[in-house]
Amino acid sequence: MFQPIRRLTLIALVVAASLTACSLFGLTPQATSVAPATRATILPELPQKTLVAPATVALEPTQASVQGVMSILPAPAGRSVQDFEALLEQIYVNVNPSVVSIHVTKLVTGTIFRRTQSQVVSGVGSGFVWDSAGHIVTNNHVVSGADKIIIVFADGATVEGKVIGSDPDRDLAVVYVSVLADRLRAVQLADSTQAKVGQLAIAIGAPYGESGSMSVGIISALGRSIPADSNNSPGQLYTIPDVIQTDTALNPGNSGGILVDARGHVLGVTAAIESSSGSGSGVGFVIPSAIVRKVVPELISVGSFTHPWLGFSGTSLDPDVAGAMQLSGDLRGVLVVDVIAGGPADKAGLHGSTQQTTIAGSTIPIGGDVVTSIDGVAVHSFDELIAYLTRNVTAQQEVTLSILRQGKPQSIRITVGARPN
Repeated sequence: MFQPIRRLTLIALVVAASLTACSLFGLTPQATSVAPATRATILPELPQKTLVAPATVALEPTQASVQGVMSILPAPAGRSVQDFEALLEQIYVNVNPSVVSIHVTKLVTGTIFRRTQSQVVSGVGSGFVWDSAGHIVTNNHVVSGADKIIIVFADGATVEGKVIGSDPDRDLAVVYVSVLADRLRAVQLADSTQAKVGQLAIAIGAPYGESGSMSVGIISALGRSIPADSNNSPGQLYTIPDVIQTDTALNPGNSGGILVDARGHVLGVTAAIESSSGSGSGVGFVIPSAIVRKVVPELISVGSFTHPWLGFSGTSLDPDVAGAMQLSGDLRGVLVVDVIAGGPADKAGLHGSTQQTTIAGSTIPIGGDVVTSIDGVAVHSFDELIAYLTRNVTAQQEVTLSILRQGKPQSIRITVGARPN
């Protein structure tokens, strides 16, 4: 059974939505073929307190600051614990000035004992400097619905910010601040598609409101999925694909902060944890830089992001379902469950499931087309299909799906649509 996946802000606003292990690319969830649900919850607010940003010292980069962690940790080549410490110290000095804490307040109105009452709630999250033009990147759930946003820089300077773009489906937002360019030290992005399990992963943010906090771990898995913030809307079930999992300690307040590699380059935005305690004793999830690099410029230019949409729901094909469809048990791909009328898949002639079977006491849809590749790239699961679309495809682009229909291979060309609101 999954533990709750929790957002890391301290905002006292609770939202919830069911997530199934079956990834549904922007469509109505199926009642069948689902795994036990998790719940996406923003953690309760902790008491506010005055934050004192840590002092930073301008140091010249050292040789250690550009070496990979694998050349430091083993130490047989004469390297020492001191070398590793020097690497971490230099990363902090170089990167921390780019990280901010974000203080938000919101007026919440509700009915208690038939009386309407209003209350101001507040919280703290994290963010980072995107460029010298005044753009700060954070998680959408950090600033969504906020009436006032205060950005606190590493040296303690504060300025009010305004949300100019947001993407709940990737849980990213851009806040604009009007400050001098010399105060804005932009981060450098790593290529998250080249990340490896086991590599050094360092988080900097404001856990529990403690700005400028750093924690160290490794990348513990790749290709995870977490629920999108937009799942608060009825009838929608989106996931964020290609997510990085880390054992680096993340806690409430880390949301919107950064995970960096041994060069101090940003691997992604720290967003959520899966934990039985609601703290960093679990595993952390990070929106990868490949998604950030694609989404943020569009948020800055037009205020929103247009997601590619195929117009069908489905599930990853497993051996039991493959057997029920008289297909090879080794076959992997995406079983098309339901095709949305008038959507891209419907227009291209994709077939959904028309039959049902019972597996382990559950009713499972079968008989639909099985997608095995997109543009010649094999897909073994629904998550892989979503990841490919996210990385490589835009709305109105044409793609080729290789499918099996009743066991026979076919190719279908689909003009990808824009995901409906």
